[in-house]
Amino acid sequence: MTVDEDAKRLAELGYKQELARTWSGFSNFAISFSIISILAGCFTTFGQAWNNGGPIAISWGWPVISIFILIIGLSMSELVSAYPTAGGIYWWAAKLGKPIHGWFTGWLNLIGLVAVTASVDYGCATFLNITLNRLTGGAWESTLTNAFLLFVIVLVLHALINIFSHRLISLLQNISVWWHVAGAAIIVAILIFAPSEHQTIGFVFTETINNSGFDANAFWFYVLPLGFLLTQYTITGFDACAHVSEETHGASRAAARGLWQSIFYSAIGGWILLLAFLFAATNVDEINKQFGFVGAIFDTALPANLATAVFAISTIGQFFCGMSCVTSMSRMTYAFSRDGAVPGWRLWSRVDRNRTPVNAILAGCAAAGLLTLPALYAPAGSGTPVAFYAVVSIAVIGLYLAFLIPIWLRLRMGDAFVPGPWTLGPRYKVLNWIAVIEIAIISLYFVMPLSPAGIPGHPSFAWTSVNYAPIAVGAVLLGISLWWTLSAKKWFAGPRRNVDEVPAP
Repeated sequence: MTVDEDAKRLAELGYKQELARTWSGFSNFAISFSIISILAGCFTTFGQAWNNGGPIAISWGWPVISIFILIIGLSMSELVSAYPTAGGIYWWAAKLGKPIHGWFTGWLNLIGLVAVTASVDYGCATFLNITLNRLTGGAWESTLTNAFLLFVIVLVLHALINIFSHRLISLLQNISVWWHVAGAAIIVAILIFAPSEHQTIGFVFTETINNSGFDANAFWFYVLPLGFLLTQYTITGFDACAHVSEETHGASRAAARGLWQSIFYSAIGGWILLLAFLFAATNVDEINKQFGFVGAIFDTALPANLATAVFAISTIGQFFCGMSCVTSMSRMTYAFSRDGAVPGWRLWSRVDRNRTPVNAILAGCAAAGLLTLPALYAPAGSGTPVAFYAVVSIAVIGLYLAFLIPIWLRLRMGDAFVPGPWTLGPRYKVLNWIAVIEIAIISLYFVMPLSPAGIPGHPSFAWTSVNYAPIAVGAVLLGISLWWTLSAKKWFAGPRRNVDEVPAP
């Protein structure tokens, strides 16, 4: 498909070509692969799975949950093939359903993308904090304050790169893919050959750990599913393929292919990487002492210089990931604003002379910074602010609930749906049902308390241990519900056409 044909298809969907269509199919795949980033999620949320289930939450949980996520991705690939717009899932929901469906999908997606950006950049800052401490021999103190300072710096850098290096973004996405592939391969090789001993197959595939504080009776039905947050969080953000579809050549095929392939290859690479972690995790007591922090594996299994190298490789990968998150978030902000849904929409839907949504980039990054402010405080006896995992939960809930709505609407539409060139055929029914049920279940789990100290009325209750994901998501849902009921339903009609006629191909 040529650029003219892409512009014609976009015009048929109601929009003129405003963003620069310079991305290849590989670049489209690359942005989702970079946002999924096995060098980010596998490192930053490893402790969540270690403490809530242990090795089995990782060795078995990762591949099983990955299959469910791939099914979600396949369901979304069919939709992006039919509707390749920057609004992505918001646009799908509005067209397959009613304006109210687009309203809720758009806001959940936007909140999820802001939270993903916040969590990825905070994770990057945390690992950079540790790397600087190691490289300076302790001269740089790896405190929570310094971590937050680095987080702000990383966030600003990502905003600047997205604003001033538009022509380089797709190239940097391509470089990011190879950094992730080569970096993960190097780390796996280090963990295979450098340690003097390894764990047994029995430990990796059968050992259970419960450091959650919850009773052992709750292990299989409550604690272990909380450990699945590792997989569910790492393999997310793949809707980026849709958000940059207006910048991609042959988007009806390339974006659909890029979406499911980014999940598939990340799932395989991430599992190999995580198994390498587990086989190197020989000092279980020290890892438990450090609350499941993945760095404890490297420090106990590797010489100091190799451990530092692993931290550095991951940090750079996370930096690439955060850069991609800002790109995706800003395109969604731009598209949703283009349709008048965001307060101050005229400002956020404006593009500069380089055809870059600068104001949307700045607004999204500012929101990500504010969302992460609670991470300045950590509960006593914990190595990681519970606020970090709360932001992670917000990201997962917001994004996956936004995925659920258009998938459900497509399922409800049945054979009346007009597919694009990439389609599931009759298999859509069973795949869509599996996707809807899985999303509903994980959304319920991730609003639950992450530890007993986060339960009001518990003897050890502390506000710094509260999972504020349900508070934040609930407040947002209440807010956008009231906004819709009192005002938006009177003027929000869904996607607004900004093109009068369809150009000839």
